[in-house]
Amino acid sequence: MSAVRSTLLALLFLVLALVVGAGVLAYSVARRGLDARGQPSLVEEVAARAMRRLATPAAARLRASPVEATPEVLGAGLQHFADHCAICHANDGSGDTAIGRNLYPKAPDMRASATQGLTDGELFSIIENGVRLTGMPAWGTGSEESERSTWALVHFIRRLPTLSQEELVRMDALNPKAPAEYRREEEIRRFLEGGDPPSSSGAGHHD
Repeated sequence: MSAVRSTLLALLFLVLALVVGAGVLAYSVARRGLDARGQPSLVEEVAARAMRRLATPAAARLRASPVEATPEVLGAGLQHFADHCAICHANDGSGDTAIGRNLYPKAPDMRASATQGLTDGELFSIIENGVRLTGMPAWGTGSEESERSTWALVHFIRRLPTLSQEELVRMDALNPKAPAEYRREEEIRRFLEGGDPPSSSGAGHHD
């Protein structure tokens, strides 16, 4: 079989696969609607992962981190993750937060192989450039400082499956807090210094 014929057959199979996938997706939308509560179908998951891979140039996938994973870099990655990423991905990377559970597709469990199996370059590209049609925004600004911060996050993401309880506690203290939580903490601080006891109304729910 000639190379040209092989290429044409491969393109034909690709077109057929896209047509079948589009048909299944259209049927799924017609049957289930467009709400974000359901779990994405297998076709949607496969298509999303394929598009994510195709959207990352080969050179970017093979890119190695120019930033060494020193304790200082990992510490910066932990702080950045807790302050910017945990609201969707949770401190432990599970995605089990109010926002993460209700995105479509859901925020992934970043400890699992679907994320940990990505190359450093792929993780960097996803953080810097985002992923269309998902809840993942583009965080990169193109500056050297932004890229260094992103590489620190890549190194920290590799640590998610083995985070210690001490690290999780530290991250909890770094998570953004609602105004009610700040007021509650201030009331407790004043009480410990001899002031009035805290009010009985709690600070509200916090993931």
